[in-house]
Formats: sequence, structure tokens, C-alpha cells
Amino acid sequence: MRAVVINCTLKPAPEPSNTGALADVVAGELRERGVEVETYRAVDENILPGVQTDMGNGDGWPRIHRSLLGSEILIVATPTWVGHPSSLAQRVIERMDAMLSETGDDGRPVAYNRVTGVVVTGNEDGAHHVISEIAGALGDIGYTVPGQAWTYWHLGPGPGPNYMDSEKGRDWSHRTGRAMASNLYAVAQALAAMPVPAPPS
Repeated sequence: MRAVVINCTLKPAPEPSNTGALADVVAGELRERGVEVETYRAVDENILPGVQTDMGNGDGWPRIHRSLLGSEILIVATPTWVGHPSSLAQRVIERMDAMLSETGDDGRPVAYNRVTGVVVTGNEDGAHHVISEIAGALGDIGYTVPGQAWTYWHLGPGPGPNYMDSEKGRDWSHRTGRAMASNLYAVAQALAAMPVPAPPS
């Protein structure tokens, strides 16, 4: 089984990413179950604006798209900015919009029988809103969203330390992240055994 993590931090590598650090907890739990995990940092991938799978010369999205089609699990990880997903998370969703019209040889939408979850960090509230936005969009595209397939970390409203600067709340976020990985893996296995059929014509 394969998983793709798309980290939608605004910080380019090699700058440390709080969002990436929490996503690594989920990825580590998946690896414990034998899942191969590939991670992309969206800000470093030159993902061009648009709603097509390939926007032309220099577009970094087609490589990620191929990875999505070769994986059973997708994790979208984003910081919270003024109560919303990052602009890069929105761009990823916009690029995935093309998958709505992509089908396999059997007529099944390409996102069917794949599962997805969300990781959110930020030193402000808004995590549930962000999770709902992203999970809802990915469900529209065709992904299956298992129950409790998310984790987040925040310190409440206003300025404060970041995830990597504070131990507060980490135990809960890590425990929830491990449960998220378990749920994603279990539902991915179930879909492999009994796939969702192509929609009726």
C-alpha cells in the first residue's frame, strides 16, 4: 500500500515546518503498518494555478498527480491562516478538480477506492473549519473520508508558540494522529477487498 502526504506549508525547504512535523507522526504510524509514504512540500513543487491536470511548461503538478493515482491514501496537511487553509492547500484542491472528470478503463472515477485525511496546525483556532473544507472538497472529488481521519494542533486564538516550540497538546495530537493512520489504513484495506463500483450510467 502507498500513501502520499502533501504538506501545504508556506515555508520552503529546508525551513522547518510545524505542519510537516505533525504529518510525520501520521506517516510514521502508516509506515509501521508497512505503507510506503511519499511526501511533497507544495511550495517547492511549482504547482501552477489552474484546474487542469497539466498546465504546461514547468508545471510541477503532473508528477504529484501520477503519485496520487499510484497510491491508496492521501493526507493533505496545512497550517491555519486567519481561520482558513493555506493558499497552497486551496491550490492543491483546485488542481485536483480535474480528477472529477478522469475515469479508469472501467468508467470509475480515479479517486474512487482511495482514502484521505487532513492534518492541521496553527497557533490559532479554526482547525475544525479547515478540516471540514478540505475533507468536504476531497469527498466531492471521489475520495473516501473515514471517520476521525484527522488530527490537529493549536493553542487557541491569538499569537503564541508554534507546534515545534511547545509540548502543550502534543500528546493529544499524536494520539489522534495515530488513530487517524489506523482508520485510513483499515478503510483502505476494506475498499481493496470490496471496491466502490463505477457510478450507474
